[in-house]
Amino acid sequence: MSTFARVVADTSVLVSRLILPQSLPAQVLRQVEVDALLLFSESTMDELADILSRPKFDCYISRNDRRGFLQRLGKIAEFIPIVQLVRECRDPRDDKFLDVALNGQADLIITGDTDLLALHPWRGVMILSPAQCLQH
Repeated sequence: MSTFARVVADTSVLVSRLILPQSLPAQVLRQVEVDALLLFSESTMDELADILSRPKFDCYISRNDRRGFLQRLGKIAEFIPIVQLVRECRDPRDDKFLDVALNGQADLIITGDTDLLALHPWRGVMILSPAQCLQH
């Protein structure tokens, strides 16, 4: 994976990182955590917290471990205030990741979401799947 300084990861990539520690998203995000700065907004962190609070994850990982994951992310990530809003993704629910990328001057968005991947490259920001990141 090339070195990217400022990275946005979508919610599904972050959930995979936690739930499936040997997965491609986990491998990529471990590298990002060492080599780059992970960017969040209040909206993207709230979505992650909401999803991880769902009971369906109880059989995979304890609530305590999920809370610990969120706390650790909160300590290592940079929170980006959203000043400019973006309305460019064909799925408007994904615009929040573009908001973070634009306002946080991201180099890369890591996602498996086809609606985001279809925008690659977007305003100078690479949008890659975890597999593409490992090859890049």
